[in-house]
Amino acid sequence: MVTALLTASLALVGVSAASLAAVEETVTLTQFRTLVLLSQHGDTTIVKMAERLGVNPSSAQRQVDKLVRIGMVTRSENPADRRELLVALAPAGRTVVNTVTAKRRQVLARIVRRMHPTDAAHLTEALLAFAAASGEPVVDDAVRLGW
Repeated sequence: MVTALLTASLALVGVSAASLAAVEETVTLTQFRTLVLLSQHGDTTIVKMAERLGVNPSSAQRQVDKLVRIGMVTRSENPADRRELLVALAPAGRTVVNTVTAKRRQVLARIVRRMHPTDAAHLTEALLAFAAASGEPVVDDAVRLGW
């Protein structure tokens, strides 16, 4: 099973990398992950962003600084705590997430159409169980995940 998952993950990474090709001149993979997290969770603080990215706050701050410079995210004062800044997805960042997601959907749909319907149904069931076991939320609207 682990070998099958590793092999499938290679295919999924390939799909993910190809879908980012359309925006690679705009954002890096790490920056895209930041945009996806903002898309999922909404406005957040640098500390929360760092936790979600699994990096220290100074690394998250550098990512946000770069994304602010290129117009993908915004920063504003937190009305609940004026000592904090909130980071939010800007319209340009939302467009990048939506563009990449649409490309991924197209490629994944093409792959699934090549599968036998019974295999596709079993895969759906298995992937939902896998996501649940990993602690990932099951989201009906994959656009929010950026995948």
